[in-house]
Amino acid sequence: MGQTVLKNATAGAKVVALSAVQAEVVTLPAVAGKPLRERLGLWLKAVLVNLLPPLITVTLILLVWQLTAHGPQSSLPPPTKIWAEAKDLITEPFFWNGSQDIGLGWRILVSLQRVAIGFSLAAVVGVLLGALVGQSVWAMRGLDPVFQVLRTVPPLAWLPLSLAAFRDSQPSAIFVIFITAIWPVIINTAVGIRNIPQDYRNVAQVLRLNQIEFFFKIMVPSAAPYIFTGLRIGVGLSWLAIVAAEMLTGGVGIGFFIWDAWNSSRLSDIIVALIYIGVVGFVLDRLVAFIGTIVTRGTLTN
Repeated sequence: MGQTVLKNATAGAKVVALSAVQAEVVTLPAVAGKPLRERLGLWLKAVLVNLLPPLITVTLILLVWQLTAHGPQSSLPPPTKIWAEAKDLITEPFFWNGSQDIGLGWRILVSLQRVAIGFSLAAVVGVLLGALVGQSVWAMRGLDPVFQVLRTVPPLAWLPLSLAAFRDSQPSAIFVIFITAIWPVIINTAVGIRNIPQDYRNVAQVLRLNQIEFFFKIMVPSAAPYIFTGLRIGVGLSWLAIVAAEMLTGGVGIGFFIWDAWNSSRLSDIIVALIYIGVVGFVLDRLVAFIGTIVTRGTLTN
């Protein structure tokens, strides 16, 4: 009994002694941010890595083009001649001198307006039909063979039928865009719906989600990477289709400008218009990819 009391007294004395010792506060060194000069250097390096290779490539192409097309027997104009003959189209894309004498910027906007309407309709209808085909076995068996046949029809082959049906160039061009862009959206959406994990479907059954809730909360988020892949393909095909359709339907679009320049033997104007078309097509693809990256939270790769 005496030994136990002695041990307890000793332990209490140690606790008192430890509590009397003041804890030493150690200040951690602050994490120093990178200097402004270093951040600017990293940013400049990233810009050079992304921009320098295409700039070098474009410069080499222009140099080779200038050397090969500089001779008098060349059928294509060199870059220097294009700049001399079509400088106003390059430096002033939004000039307006009349109903047909307008800059390429206005013509691009007219074509983009048609693309926006046709592609939006194709996106909505394509996602709905793709969800139906991907979700229902009977719908897939009935509609998939028809879609596979129709999607192989060239876009311009639909133009005579659309002109006969609508009797106007504006809705006819929009229909050509719609019928061209809808197939990749349908196919990719259907594939995405079929690849929804069974666990997600089981959760929907446990929560007793109706068809509308299942569509917006399960189907669309799960198939979003596939859907936006189809949308990227569709917007590229839409831009191709509108240029070809406008060559035949007329108007003030970029396609009609190319056809009119060909009839007037203005090759320099045609080349400048092609550059505009390529840049706008690239921007459209990047825009859809950017939206897809936000919606899918980085799942969709550029």
